[in-house]
Amino acid sequence: MQSRTLGRTGRSVSVVGLGTWKFGGDWGPVTDADANAVMDASVESGVTLFDTADVYGDGRSEQLIGAWRAANPDVTLTVTTKMGRRAEQLPSNYVAANFREWVDRSRRNLRQDTLDLVQLHCPPTAVFEDDAVYDALDALVADGSVAAYGVSVETADQALTAIARPGVASVQIILNAFRLKPLDRVLPAALEARVGILARVPLASGLLSGKYTTDTSFAAGDHRNYNRHGEAFDQGETFSGVDFEDGVRAAQAFAAALPEGVSVPQAAIAWIIAQDGVTAAIPGARNPEQARSNAGAGDLPEVPGLDETVRELYDQWFRASVHDRW
Repeated sequence: MQSRTLGRTGRSVSVVGLGTWKFGGDWGPVTDADANAVMDASVESGVTLFDTADVYGDGRSEQLIGAWRAANPDVTLTVTTKMGRRAEQLPSNYVAANFREWVDRSRRNLRQDTLDLVQLHCPPTAVFEDDAVYDALDALVADGSVAAYGVSVETADQALTAIARPGVASVQIILNAFRLKPLDRVLPAALEARVGILARVPLASGLLSGKYTTDTSFAAGDHRNYNRHGEAFDQGETFSGVDFEDGVRAAQAFAAALPEGVSVPQAAIAWIIAQDGVTAAIPGARNPEQARSNAGAGDLPEVPGLDETVRELYDQWFRASVHDRW
């Protein structure tokens, strides 16, 4: 597994991390035993970065990670969490007193005196432009509550606004073979500013698992059912905002272009981490087999023609519908 420096944190992390949104239950039920098995398999495969959020299962994901770390104290691990989505999405809620409350709750959940990295969790656009927000985050670093802070964003413009701030260590943004806009300006700006980039939704909510057909259905409690058109939160979080049937067909074309022996998800993750400016991709996993497969992308040999395939499919299927939205 390759490692890279996570922006201004100075921490070395694996190029494939583990996203733990699934632990919260928004992709269907996950038992404690299943979550622990996924974390075990990830670390055994070289993963040193876990990403979570206080809203995943209303803290359950953080608590599972905190308990796992307590049971594995000798494992070197960076845990990045996020805050702000448990509150009503109003700029007026992004203030120092709330930051203190949210961070303290995550510290308890994760059993950490100092959080490795806390990220604002896709707040309203006005929050990214507010000097007082960054002053409050700087104060949390100064008092030792957090070691560093970053942001998770919905749009490229939000990312660029955050990258310009000297205290922002990292930006988490949707980047995958079906969402290429961050390549235009965000990745070059992050490289220049030495800001880390965490690529989230790297498999387009499973479209790039290569397992779906146009007849695939999802449980009522799975966001791929209830948020397909942005009914509950930003549409871009579900299937990267692309039409499901178009995504299935594009994934099938992606698979057909790969050489024998290279899986769709590994190729999709490997393409992301090959992009200049990306620190790590953070796919989720439902079981240990998925975790091991995802981690295997961290040392996958170069796939000839992969970048050309991605760009051609994007232009054919998605550029017109998603490029200017986020």
